[in-house]
Formats: sequence, C-alpha cells, structure tokens
Amino acid sequence: MKIGKYKINTVDTGTLGLDGGAMFGVIPKVLWERTNPADEKNRITLGMRCLLLQSDSKKILVDTGVGDHWDSKISKIYRMDKSESELIRSLNKLGIKHDEITDVILTHMHFDHTGGATKLENDKMAPTFPNATYYIQKEHFNWAKNPSDRDKASFFPERFLPLAEKGILKLINGNENFDDNIQFMVTNGHTFGHQMIKISDSSNTLLYCGDLMPTASHVPLPYIMGYDLQPLVTLDEKKKYLSEAVEENWRIIFEHDPFTTAATVTKTGKGFVVKEKFDELI
Repeated sequence: MKIGKYKINTVDTGTLGLDGGAMFGVIPKVLWERTNPADEKNRITLGMRCLLLQSDSKKILVDTGVGDHWDSKISKIYRMDKSESELIRSLNKLGIKHDEITDVILTHMHFDHTGGATKLENDKMAPTFPNATYYIQKEHFNWAKNPSDRDKASFFPERFLPLAEKGILKLINGNENFDDNIQFMVTNGHTFGHQMIKISDSSNTLLYCGDLMPTASHVPLPYIMGYDLQPLVTLDEKKKYLSEAVEENWRIIFEHDPFTTAATVTKTGKGFVVKEKFDELI
C-alpha cells in the first residue's frame, strides 16, 4: 500500500499470550472468547504487528515488538513465540537491513511494543537500529521511568534507557506532524502519553492505533482493557477517533490482532462495529 510518499508494509514480530480477562476488562468471558479463545491459563493469543514506511529518503519502523533475550520465566508467563516471525527476520524478508532504518516511532514503552528497540551487545543492551532516531512522547518517557505500582511490571527500563543514553531518543510534546504524511496523535487512557500514528494523504488514511484498540474485537466502545490506567478516558478517546474514522473512512491497523491486520468501521444502532476486515494492507 502507498500513502503519499510512503510505501507501507506490516512487519510481524511473533505472538504472545496475555490474560483474556485483563485484555477485555468488564466484558464477560462468554462474549470475548467467541473471537479470542483462551488457553488453559486464560491467555489469549496476540500478534505484535509493526509497520515499515519507506520513501526515497526514509525507512521508518513503527514499534518493535517484544525483542529478544528474555529469561525463561518471562517468556513462559507471556507465552512469547517468535518461531514463525521475528523483527529482524521479517525486515530482511522485505529487503531491509537493520542499519538502514532511519527512524523508529514508538507508541509507548510497554515491553511488548519497545522490547525490540534494543538488543544484547557485548553483555549490554544497545540500540537495535544504530543509525535511527527514536521518537516517543516526553510525557510517556517520564512516566515510563517512574511508573506507578499498578503498571510498573509493564516497563523494563533496560530496554529503553540505552536509547536516551546514546542520545538518539527524541522526545515529542503532544500532537505533532512528523512530516506532511505522518502525524503523532496522543491518547492518555491506556497510559499517559501514548501516541497513535496517523498516515494520510488527500485520498487515504491509516490509523495505527497502538493500544487504544489492540484488536478488531476492541472496536465496540465497552471493550476496554483492564490494563488501561484511565478507562473512562479511553472510552472518550474511542468515541472521538472512531467517529472520525467512520466519517472519513479511515482504515484502522490493529497491532495485536493475530488474524485481522486492519479494518474500516461503521456506526449502527448498537454502536461502533467493524465494517470490513483486511488480512493485509492493499
């Protein structure tokens, strides 16, 4: 798919398993398990779908998946599986080497989004993409360094602090344009300073919504993660952006849906629902 000057591909980086109850909050299991069956430990399978945007001068990666070098305990708890796809391997299949990436945009610094931003090198964590500038919201970076007791388990500072130490982390202040086609859009329901990535031209718009709506099943308004720090803020944010998506026919990309890459949405008498699903960007 091409929008503006960018050719756009998805980059699969494997799967992980998270508790279905946590992923769907107040929604009963009898409803969410229809589309997201759980294993014996109540974990559902989630994808880790990143984006690659290529222009004549840029090769931009959006989010980085979970990365490598996790201990066996963490790997088992979160059922990490990269046997079918992995970040660098997936990039190589697209003809991209890690040192060709010019920019890495991070939606937020939870381990399943930023774990691949660094790699183990000489027994220390170092940037995976040494020639890239990394982008994160300043508010979120500050929160990630000093999270609450409620969400600190989602952050692994050794995975993102090396970016700041190397001087390649650029802090963004609110909604800004990266360029004529790419915009940072801040939401605060899931975590403070989370940013979505809007890619648009005069004809088409993609919204990489990060964890505002991690899967297609999260389009209906009440389907909000138990992980969200401010669920009522998430609710308002979903109303706002889903309304815009319906009005302007945006295609929403789901980072964590293992089956559905993207979808358009519509509004019915029962609220917002998926209109058309897409297995790939076309």
